[in-house]
Amino acid sequence: MPTKNNIEQAGRLSSPSGLKKIIDSVLRLGKAAGADETEVQLDETIDALTRFANNAIHQNVAEQGVTVSVRTVVDGRTARATTNRLDEDSLRRAVESSLELAHSQPKIAGLLSMPGRQHYRDVKRFSRETAGLSPEARARAVKRACDLAIRSGQVAAGIFSSGQSQLALGNSRGLLALHCQTHAEFSITLQDDPAASWAKANSGDVRRIDPQALARRASEKAKMAKDAQELAPGKYTVLLEPAAVLDLVGFLFYDFAATALDDQRSCLNQRMGKQLFGKNIEIVDDVYHPLQLGAPFDGEGMPRKRVPLVEKGIPKNLVYSRASARKAQKKPTGHGFALPNEYGEAPMNLVFGGGNSSVEKMVRSTDRGFLVTRVWYIREVDPYEKIMTGMTRDGLFLVEKGKVTTAVRNFRFNQSLIELLQNVQEMGPSIRTTGEEAFEMVVPAMKVTGFHFTEPTKF
Repeated sequence: MPTKNNIEQAGRLSSPSGLKKIIDSVLRLGKAAGADETEVQLDETIDALTRFANNAIHQNVAEQGVTVSVRTVVDGRTARATTNRLDEDSLRRAVESSLELAHSQPKIAGLLSMPGRQHYRDVKRFSRETAGLSPEARARAVKRACDLAIRSGQVAAGIFSSGQSQLALGNSRGLLALHCQTHAEFSITLQDDPAASWAKANSGDVRRIDPQALARRASEKAKMAKDAQELAPGKYTVLLEPAAVLDLVGFLFYDFAATALDDQRSCLNQRMGKQLFGKNIEIVDDVYHPLQLGAPFDGEGMPRKRVPLVEKGIPKNLVYSRASARKAQKKPTGHGFALPNEYGEAPMNLVFGGGNSSVEKMVRSTDRGFLVTRVWYIREVDPYEKIMTGMTRDGLFLVEKGKVTTAVRNFRFNQSLIELLQNVQEMGPSIRTTGEEAFEMVVPAMKVTGFHFTEPTKF
């Protein structure tokens, strides 16, 4: 159990009063330099990482840093400059650089004034146990995972990281927003020559991560993955574990942005309000969900709202920044990115509705199909039909008559995400999931029919 001393050794984040003092200094310097408006964003992080390979720790690092990003507005023009120094001269140079850049930019028609003071719903995302996780505690967990690999005749590699971060946003119109959180992650790949498998978890509370359970799961799958058979390509029923679901559906998040629809670059153009996915598909953007991380405000300081995006398979709503909301005559939803930017907004806390099945139940209900651990190297082929190409990895298994029977050589796929979400037959409970291709979301495991595999891969 972490102690107070551990927390002190790991470092401490600045106090809210200390952050406000920096913000006040930048705003004062902005006014003195002649900016019409000034905004300042502070990002402070304390991160520690234990890396292991060949069944041994080979790196342990820790760092703490603060970044100050200054945006100024002058005569309808805006620009941003950044520094990692907190002394008065460095802050002044950042303000002056921002103003110099702003003067060189074209005027932005209809540039909105910065928002004033806002009210935010409280979210508690700071875990003392995570903040106080010591290098020794990470090392002990890694040693147990490596010992398991050695006993199994396997080779382990991966990382165990933990950290704290806080975000502060203020502007010359009186806005002040603060958010603090912790995060931890464990990832392991186990090699059982020539096969391998992988497991990973991410949480704000390290107590929700079980490195030993992840190592056991990867070890068992690596053993199962040996002697993989090469099968013919075609359309198969697939049982997608949560990481595989995440790294596929994660490519949808920009499509729910109002700016993307207005630019005609969303797969939802001409499809809003129509039956697009299966009736069992429910998607919300919800920063307040207990398994989520993130601040309750966006890059402009607007409060984030819970937005139902898809109800019974029908796209119902989009997310809006202040600018896109004004253009569409809607209310902003608190999903804008820090200005200036070309993307507008996006839902960053996606939650997919789940079901009451499980991967084990899905296996038992499947006559013939594939169990997919994860996917990787995903690229978009057709943005409107949302056809993605990629490959399976770290454990693809044949399911026959309700049982996992053998390992299968990995496949490349070409698959429409729209069709995928039309063909979901079963779902497990939604869980916080992390992968390698998309940011963390809350998604279930899915059983999907008609998944299109095009050719076996070379490994």
